Amino acid sequence: MSTTLHLQDLYIYPIKSLGGIRLQEATIEARGLRHDRRWLIVDEHNQFMTQRQTAEMALLQVSPAHNGFLITHRNRPDLLPLFVPFEATPERSLFVTIWDDFVFAWRGERAADEWLSDALNCTCRLVYMSDMAIRPVDPELNSADAVVSFADAYPFLLIGQGSLDELNNRLTEPVPMNRFRPNLVFSGGLAHTEDTWQEFRIGDLSFGAVEACGRCVVTTIDQNTGQKNPETLRTLASYRTLGGKVMFGQNVTGPGYGQLHIGDELTVVSYK
Repeated sequence: MSTTLHLQDLYIYPIKSLGGIRLQEATIEARGLRHDRRWLIVDEHNQFMTQRQTAEMALLQVSPAHNGFLITHRNRPDLLPLFVPFEATPERSLFVTIWDDFVFAWRGERAADEWLSDALNCTCRLVYMSDMAIRPVDPELNSADAVVSFADAYPFLLIGQGSLDELNNRLTEPVPMNRFRPNLVFSGGLAHTEDTWQEFRIGDLSFGAVEACGRCVVTTIDQNTGQKNPETLRTLASYRTLGGKVMFGQNVTGPGYGQLHIGDELTVVSYK
């Protein structure tokens, strides 16, 4: 008898590489879940910043607020919470670089730039991706003209709870799912069963599993302390290396619209 699969967790990361928010339900838009990675922190050269180079970003937590979000610093009570609205305004704009993409963005408030520069001890700016900006998913792997936010490459990242359980069985100290920053977490099925999927549905909505997600040093960073422990990535590499990359989770494209709820049933339509 086949195991029933269900959507266990839903996460958004309103500001790329800062803390995530777990939701009970979420709206799907063209770029993924509403409010997911629409804000980005860039350095003085307008290059994107992440925990890969700045592990201290893990200490900046994001929580929901009326018409936006609040950012707080775990270790800096002297920094009052910073309010960030759902969207920026178009008065100030610039182009930013994220990986190989050159993306049009709107500037956030100067007060946000100052707060983040103080919190991260470097000159940085907060920018927003408006609906005017078009950042396509890799066309070689995407025939549906999907677009993406400031996420690394795809609208969604999917991970099975069984995959994390398998990793934790191999680790000296187990790690939480927030090391891997997924949008969609499902329960049921064997470890890494998501690697075999091609098309699947959550409720009545159709998704496509495009390719496995290559993992980086962020998986080694404790999201509560900002400290690194190489065991996570080293252990993953011992049994999840393919083509020179350490794989964990699936990059996914979606329907561009709809609503998801925790507890929704997940059905595999086709396999790779």
